Amino acid sequence: MRPATAAAGWTEYHRPMASETSPEALTAPGAVRIQRALLSVSDKRGIVDFARGLAELGVEIVSTGGTAAALTEAGLEVRPIGDYTGFPEIMDGRVKTLHPKLYAGLLAVRDNEEHLAQADEQNIEFVDLVCVNLYPFERTAAKRGVGEAEVIENIDIGGPTMLRAAAKNHAYAAVVVKPESYDAVLEELRDAGGTLSMPTRESLAAEAFAYTARYDTAIARWFAEKGDDFPPLVIRAYEKVVDLPYGENPHQRAAYYAQIGTRMNVLSQVKQHHGKQISYNNILDLDSARTMVSEFEVPACVIVKHNNPCGAALGATPLEAYEKAFACDPLSAYGGVIAFNRKVDEATAAQLHQQFIEVLIAPDYDDAALAILQQKQNIRILQDQERRLPALGEPEIRQVTGGLLIQDPDNSRDDRDAMEVVTERRPTEQEWADLLFAWRISRHVKSNAIVLARGLATLGIGAGQMSRVDSVRLSVEKARVDSLQGSALASDAFFPFADGPELAIEAGITAVIQPGGSVRDDEVVAAADEAGVAMVFTKRRHFRH
Repeated sequence: MRPATAAAGWTEYHRPMASETSPEALTAPGAVRIQRALLSVSDKRGIVDFARGLAELGVEIVSTGGTAAALTEAGLEVRPIGDYTGFPEIMDGRVKTLHPKLYAGLLAVRDNEEHLAQADEQNIEFVDLVCVNLYPFERTAAKRGVGEAEVIENIDIGGPTMLRAAAKNHAYAAVVVKPESYDAVLEELRDAGGTLSMPTRESLAAEAFAYTARYDTAIARWFAEKGDDFPPLVIRAYEKVVDLPYGENPHQRAAYYAQIGTRMNVLSQVKQHHGKQISYNNILDLDSARTMVSEFEVPACVIVKHNNPCGAALGATPLEAYEKAFACDPLSAYGGVIAFNRKVDEATAAQLHQQFIEVLIAPDYDDAALAILQQKQNIRILQDQERRLPALGEPEIRQVTGGLLIQDPDNSRDDRDAMEVVTERRPTEQEWADLLFAWRISRHVKSNAIVLARGLATLGIGAGQMSRVDSVRLSVEKARVDSLQGSALASDAFFPFADGPELAIEAGITAVIQPGGSVRDDEVVAAADEAGVAMVFTKRRHFRH
């Protein structure tokens, strides 16, 4: 047998006798004996212990750069990659594993006599296990103020190539990408006499391909976002966060996945203090409630049911905001998702305890408040510890049959100065406050959306109706006050006819805010003028389908 070339600091290496790692050994797919492993990791958590476990099993360790230095410092015998390939690491480590000897050693089909003959002819030594994780591209690209050159330098080339080669040839080799896998791999090697089974190698290969797909997705997305807002090819990757008990209905399976590369998601930095596991429908409503309550800087409370607000209000305290929000529609609030943008204190918790709540989320809770709320077994008590904001311009993506719809988010803060009063009477300052409050809430109500408000609290909400006048009728009918006199109305889109505003005016509405833009705007404005009602055009609609 031909010995490998000795490298500085490395004693002469002799290839093992004919075996799964030697070209002279003809072997069929099955349990692969691990006799040579290549370790090259960016994330060095646990790598020393993993390498030590392999060495104790008689596995030869080949390694590169910083990984080799860390292993050597720990007292492990390491064969440098340059000794294995006969070619030094060059260009600041950009080129170290990109060599035919390594890829022949990874890709050879070991029950193919021609492959074995060619490997022997070229002095190829098989590699049975590759342990690689990649340069931290995602973390680097997400850093504030990072330069383009630094991001590009963190695009790994050799790492993904090694992973894909070993994963492709998992019939004869194993690939490990995560430190979390080290213990299980070592345990199987110890229990099985230094071999890894085909099911294990296949599972590891699937994990490796998913890992490289995620990595390439992050890189492609970074380049795409530097250019066209709507690129010709949209690539996204999602990582499972949690399996859910069921979907929208008990017979549907479900899980929650977070999109990789986004700054935050609906469950990011959310701590659960109490209650059952969160469900599919809970997450949908939680997303709406959390987004809506973040619209406001003063104490606010939002109650969501079936992905629509059934009450929203501002107050001097969280308790006041909750009482006003709950008063809008107590019947629908039963079993709802409630969100606050302030700490829940003992007094607020005492009121909340009187109701059946599916999910409660707030930035914090007094100890006394938690003690009260936890008396009910099933209420899901969540703490929103997220202080980051979504990236500006992050697109909204919705799945349809066979494809995706992508749009800019509807997150603009409509400026009062850009709005137009189109009636003879101008709104009072109190009406302006209620109009702008109702207008913000209307963006979160399913179209056709009508929101009635007074005193910075919703009084009635009409959602999801096929005609706008029916939404007006529903919002009036749901109002639980003796009179709507002095209330404001927000409509997410224009009124096609005057019948909608007229119905609201009869109920006591004195101010209306809507986008305008109907061919019958003159009739609608005339109806408001005739009743002495103020009307404002926003010149922007807020459909939510």
